[in-house]
Amino acid sequence: MAKICIFPIPGCVTFPGTVFPLHVFEPRYREMIHHCLDTDTPVAICHTRKEISPAKPTTDLKQALSSNQATYQPYGVFSAGRCELLETLSDGRLYLHVHIEQRYTLGKAVQMLPYQVYDCQPFLDRTPTPEETVNNLLLKEKILHRLKAIAHADPQSREALQKVMESEDWQKMGGSDFSYRIFSLIQFAPELLQQVLEMDSAHQRLSKTLEWLNLN
Repeated sequence: MAKICIFPIPGCVTFPGTVFPLHVFEPRYREMIHHCLDTDTPVAICHTRKEISPAKPTTDLKQALSSNQATYQPYGVFSAGRCELLETLSDGRLYLHVHIEQRYTLGKAVQMLPYQVYDCQPFLDRTPTPEETVNNLLLKEKILHRLKAIAHADPQSREALQKVMESEDWQKMGGSDFSYRIFSLIQFAPELLQQVLEMDSAHQRLSKTLEWLNLN
């Protein structure tokens, strides 16, 4: 069981092994991030089911910085990790990186105001079969081949993808890590990404990713 602070962003699904850049301006979330930095508490960057209370309309930055905004209900499975503070601006806004480390399932609410904190359980993959382990590497190669074909018409995208594919990190990456890290290169609709996040095996994630890529 781990206490996780929730940073809800509608439409945003994050995966382990990725780094999420975050700009924090709302006072309660600035307070939350300082708490996470001081206590080494993970923060979850997660997609949301619905808006619990609407944001107050404002076009004034000063007013936005001094008032609470909308509250959202997180999905039951999300990813979380530690914060790395990059910069604090003179008005208190924060720029940071969240190093996404682990998936969790939403548990009992510990705190709802001024920000949400939950007791959460790690959400782990089931153990792959030997056949799945072999097939995962084949799926990895098929996905990269398909991405190369999709990017072929755009020289800039093709060059960027080739650079990634030829890097030592990606060459050595196993199927499990690749099934998360691939989403730093491609993007699907949030609802589809949430489906992938909730799958309990790399083989499922890779198979579904290839299926969707083949539709393009």
